[in-house]
Amino acid sequence: MTVRMYEETSISTQDRGRVVVMLYEGAIRFLRQAIRALEQGDHVGKGRAIGKAQDIIMELNNVLDMETGRDIAANLRQLYMFMWKHLNQANLTKDPRMVQRVIELLEELNRGWRTIAS
Repeated sequence: MTVRMYEETSISTQDRGRVVVMLYEGAIRFLRQAIRALEQGDHVGKGRAIGKAQDIIMELNNVLDMETGRDIAANLRQLYMFMWKHLNQANLTKDPRMVQRVIELLEELNRGWRTIAS
């Protein structure tokens, strides 16, 4: 591998990592909005914010490279699907604790991705 190829791969990996960090941060932001909406009795706003976070989670799931990532990608897929379903339940039951649990999971994943992206 030439130095140039290494630099391009490094930049590409860092860029992808930054995008993932931004997606996690967006989902976390929407879920915090959902909790605030719940506290204010704004069920339409809650549903909209949860839906946006679910869209981000589903996009993260859809771009997983199952062939290259193997076990890690499979574990992430299971976690993303858990979060998506958990948010569905939170939306139906109007339970801010369930939303908070997904925020905690996303924050934990985001810490790891921030390390990779830096």
